[in-house]
Amino acid sequence: MKHSKYSIIIIGSGAAGLYLALSAQRNCRTKDGILVVTKTKMDECNSALAQGGIVSVMPEINKNDNVTSHIMDTIKAGCGLNDFNVVKFISENSSYVINDLIDLGVEFDKKEDGSLSFTLEAAHSMPRILHAGGDYTGKMIEDRLCHLVKKSDSIEVYEDSIAVELLCDNKNACRGVLIYNPSLDTYEAVYSNAVVLATGGIGQVYEYTTNPVVATADGLALAHLAGAEVSDMEFVQFHPTALKVNTIGEKAKNMPLVSEAVRGEGAKLLNINKEPFMEKYHPKAELAPRDVVARAIFNEMEKTNARNVYLDITSIGLDRFKTRFPAITNICNEANIDLATGLIPVSPAAHYFMGGVKVNSNMETTIENLYAIGEVSRTGLHGANRLASNSLLECVVCAYKLADTLSQRNLDAPKSFDTKIKSTLEMYDSNLANDILETGILRRMLKKAMWQNAGIVRTQSGLNNALRVIDDITLISRNLRVYSTKDGYELRNSIIAAKLIVEAALRRENSIGAHYREDMPELPKALVENSGTSALKL
Repeated sequence: MKHSKYSIIIIGSGAAGLYLALSAQRNCRTKDGILVVTKTKMDECNSALAQGGIVSVMPEINKNDNVTSHIMDTIKAGCGLNDFNVVKFISENSSYVINDLIDLGVEFDKKEDGSLSFTLEAAHSMPRILHAGGDYTGKMIEDRLCHLVKKSDSIEVYEDSIAVELLCDNKNACRGVLIYNPSLDTYEAVYSNAVVLATGGIGQVYEYTTNPVVATADGLALAHLAGAEVSDMEFVQFHPTALKVNTIGEKAKNMPLVSEAVRGEGAKLLNINKEPFMEKYHPKAELAPRDVVARAIFNEMEKTNARNVYLDITSIGLDRFKTRFPAITNICNEANIDLATGLIPVSPAAHYFMGGVKVNSNMETTIENLYAIGEVSRTGLHGANRLASNSLLECVVCAYKLADTLSQRNLDAPKSFDTKIKSTLEMYDSNLANDILETGILRRMLKKAMWQNAGIVRTQSGLNNALRVIDDITLISRNLRVYSTKDGYELRNSIIAAKLIVEAALRRENSIGAHYREDMPELPKALVENSGTSALKL
């Protein structure tokens, strides 16, 4: 087994991980260098698929906007379960990180007069979302960060490598991570006193998701196996409008996103009978919070026995649509959807995880030397339901904050290890790895059970059924910790995440935000509103 050491190890190469690497390079003393570990290629991540944009509260140029308004919108969307201080910090620092991204070379779209172009998305009280390349925002940010990381002499990248175990000592301090390289079938122990989880979400735990195939809850599982605290596991956001066609939605491993910004530009939702329906469900209609829109679509599909609804883009105009949304246009063309009809078939899909590894304001987990940023973390920003385009903002602001935290630390790599770390390494070095039954079959069983029983609408009986399936899969797989394939580790991690989600959903015996229990009442509206209002008075 190979052994190496670094000042900082970052697991994950999305916007959070790469922006942290670049920020730490500028601000931290990293004599042993910075390592970024990614499961596939650097740019294969959720960040690269983000279409709509990134929130930017910039009252100096966007005159009608301000931090208070963004805080109120975020807390209202999150049903008051947000951490007010976190929301305030991220909102206040959005202008700084956006300007830094611009300085790093990210080119956000501008109006004809050369000023930044802000757009509106659902549940925002005003246009405050920046976009790049039309609807290629995430890709434009990710591509630029990838380019800068590749140019760096102090940042090393391990591609096609999966982190399989955190190396924690007898004092429960993290001292590094064990990495598996499937192509070489080898393990490497990498030591550091600063290990950062930036692994993204859990979408591939569900049958239908907008997330790429890499989103198998790896960082969440690593943290849980090490004993880190997790929180808000029941809050899984289902995006209302993922493309639903046989050539993509059924056969591919993820469903392409049709950005919320399309509704922000004026598109309407129609049921299979071409009837508008959103005004029946919420006064803001298509611009209602995501959980409301997703459930409305789910209900309409159930009532009409349909596999999708339609997004009517005729009010936007075909030429305007193609200019504003080139990525979605290309996706629709690949799926042989005739945009001239004005109708795009869509349905909900698992999209974003509001829960995750619990961190404090310094991005520290409950394990010493272990940090988490981005979707894998639970900062308290999102509450019960994420506000549109707050995700990319959280990635970069929290990475900026963590770089500041690490700049105040001695980042010299550890020089010695105790018996617990040695025994962990022996477990992986003693040829205990085994192939189990076909992992693909078990993954499909898990994803189907989660979609049907722990999805948009939940009940106690359905959740218990999901738990039985999870336990059966665990039994079949012999609850292995060490595997001989990347697929095996992804199965292990997905099982862990699924069980945590279902158990949390069973414990929360009410409906709020993205967690909807058909057999339980919604929390009183006054309680939700008062929680947000009282927070603003602190």
